[in-house]
Amino acid sequence: MLQTQSWAATDVGTVRKHNEDNLLCRPDIGLWVVADGAGGHDSGEVASGMIVAELNKLDGHHTGSELLSEVRLTVSRVHAALREEAARRGGNAVIASTFVSLIIRDGHFACLWAGDSRAYLLRGGQLLQVSRDHSLVQELVDSGNLNEADAEHHPHANIITRAVGAEEETLELDKVIGRVEPGDIFLLCSDGLTKTLSNPELQTLLSKQDSVPPPDRLIAAAIAQNVNDNVTAVVIAVQ
Repeated sequence: MLQTQSWAATDVGTVRKHNEDNLLCRPDIGLWVVADGAGGHDSGEVASGMIVAELNKLDGHHTGSELLSEVRLTVSRVHAALREEAARRGGNAVIASTFVSLIIRDGHFACLWAGDSRAYLLRGGQLLQVSRDHSLVQELVDSGNLNEADAEHHPHANIITRAVGAEEETLELDKVIGRVEPGDIFLLCSDGLTKTLSNPELQTLLSKQDSVPPPDRLIAAAIAQNVNDNVTAVVIAVQ
């Protein structure tokens, strides 16, 4: 039977005064989450905190497919609640957050997400991006109007096109599923990490074996490069 070991850390970064990132690390039920309160909106920390708090209420009395359904339903309820609260506040208020989750059960994984918080898989020494950003620059890349290499430094790199609590009445979560293999290492992270460290840097830091917990190593590297956003990392190793 495959076992997992996981670590999680978050930091306000070198510029921001408040941390609007939140995380959930529940190896007991095989669920891990990163949520990043949408920058420039009202109460991003409220949105990311509500996602994590509601998902933390889930228990282990579910099969993998049932847990996947429960995560979807829970996040959809939070989406509706955040939109209702924003409407109550008025003044075009938006209370929103990105969301990325990983479920590992019975030799399989499922990744659900909305926004530009990412999931990666390090397998066989190669880093693969599991999720695909819901962002303006990703749409520009997909349409052929922007090179992948220029996307991270584009002036509109912070504009997301999908989030929990955003304007769309119905939230659509994208999904990727697959088998897990011994030695797999998954990374869930907020965009503070991916806009600061390149994929080769992430691969090197995730591959490194020492006594430092992997998220601490990743966040320290981002801070050393003066990360200008909150930064969060959750690392799950399949043994």
